[in-house]
Amino acid sequence: MPYTPAKEFNKKVAYFSMEFGIHQALKIYSGGLGFLAGSHMRSAFELKQNMIGIGMLWKYGYYDQGRNGDQTMSTNFIEKNYTFLEDSGIEVEVKLHDNPSVKVRAMVLKPEIFGTVPMYLLTTDVEGNDYLSKTITNHLYDSNYLTRISQSIVLGIGGAKIVEALGGADMYHLNEGHALPAFYYLRDKGVKKDQMVFTTHTPEKAGNEERDGRHLNRCGFFGRYLSEPELQQEMVNGGMINYTVSALRMAKKSNAVSKLHAKVSRDMWKDYSGISEIIPITNAQNQKFWQDEVIEEAHQEKDAKLYTKRKVELKKDLFNAVLNQTNKLFDPNVMTMVWARRFAGYKRADLLLNDLERFERLINNEKYPVQIIWAGKPYPYDFYAIDIFNHLVHYSKQKSNLAVLVGYEIELSRKLKCGSDIWLNTPRITREASGTSGMTAAMNGSVNVSSNDGWMPEFSKDGINSFVFPVIDQNLPTWDQDKIDSDNLYDILENKVLPTYYDKPKKWQEIVFNSIDDVLPEFGSNRMAKQYYEELYK
Repeated sequence: MPYTPAKEFNKKVAYFSMEFGIHQALKIYSGGLGFLAGSHMRSAFELKQNMIGIGMLWKYGYYDQGRNGDQTMSTNFIEKNYTFLEDSGIEVEVKLHDNPSVKVRAMVLKPEIFGTVPMYLLTTDVEGNDYLSKTITNHLYDSNYLTRISQSIVLGIGGAKIVEALGGADMYHLNEGHALPAFYYLRDKGVKKDQMVFTTHTPEKAGNEERDGRHLNRCGFFGRYLSEPELQQEMVNGGMINYTVSALRMAKKSNAVSKLHAKVSRDMWKDYSGISEIIPITNAQNQKFWQDEVIEEAHQEKDAKLYTKRKVELKKDLFNAVLNQTNKLFDPNVMTMVWARRFAGYKRADLLLNDLERFERLINNEKYPVQIIWAGKPYPYDFYAIDIFNHLVHYSKQKSNLAVLVGYEIELSRKLKCGSDIWLNTPRITREASGTSGMTAAMNGSVNVSSNDGWMPEFSKDGINSFVFPVIDQNLPTWDQDKIDSDNLYDILENKVLPTYYDKPKKWQEIVFNSIDDVLPEFGSNRMAKQYYEELYK
């Protein structure tokens, strides 16, 4: 540790996550889960917490998002080399499938590089491993079923062995179920239940992995071969291991990532016996990393002039990226709306296009002009999401005030949050566990226009610090939900957002400052990192 831990954060915590979004240059993240984990590691460092991060060193990252010849999206896998990482000198072995000794090496990201607690990133691309073993840490969320299982074993058991080599920990915290094998391995090693805690993130089925128990047993998932009665105890749903259920059962305490998500999670898992209490610890983002300093100064001083001047500069910066990618000149005096996050069907990137006649009226309104930017990365094999992305590309190609950007990573995310006036967030209700992009947008004066999901019920005051869709029945067919929500979205934009922005600039400025007031410090990750110590680790 580069510092003596603060007294209230003295407990030694090992935090396991499949991805960390720490810096644009360290491409070991895909989206929100990584951004969240990265902010946590930064805040833990700022608060002098006694914590280390355990993650994976992805040789090809998630993927590099580029374009095909017709501007549609391409997925490129490009090898990454990081000379700023140091070999920790720690190498352990794990049993994988029929291979009794796959080598796992820990590379260390020291605190002084990016201002995080020490991070140990695991790789199997190690001399002495066979070719197949070397490729386990190639791709974040590999599409191959066996590779995915191997990745969980490397992160979980390999990670737990690395922590042992570093002298062990008082608490083991799994961020999502990917590292579940750690809990099985640690339990066998005599680590007590009250040393294990778990964060569940997604209500999406795909995010709660479920695999055949007997197959996992053969793969070495449990750290040793479980007898049939032992395996029976772990299995649910007719012979399956559900990563989330197992983690909830083995943890002393678990947390969901917003108050609404805690309710959704308790309801989701209530039929399974023996699961731990699920408390809410709402996700948050690191203010120092994400917030523009001049915007913060203008907010502190409530200096509308300084804010406006800076916003125009930040818009110009974003619009240079738009010009470079799409050859379109955007105007900093025009209200600019951004939809940017991981591309997934339930997040509804194309909700604005639900009623094309109405949408065309909106984008061609000369009295209240708008500019709209979309960006985001679909999972490289989610062809439905990629199709939505490409549909937006084709639709916006000839329109001077619409743009779709590729390369959605930390730096572009920052530009979009700093350079937008409106942050559009459109998930189907209860499907978004937390959603952190709107927090960092609000920190930079981008006003949230959102369905009332995830963190929004804890933050939003409609018309005062944000604009929120009216609540609808989430049990309606998705087609009907989308129709009602899109109609409400057009109404909000036409009757509230645009008239306020253009006709009542003072009122708009008030909403912007209210939004920054209310997002900080409540949704800054220093609050979150403290809350983990006070409520989950104690």
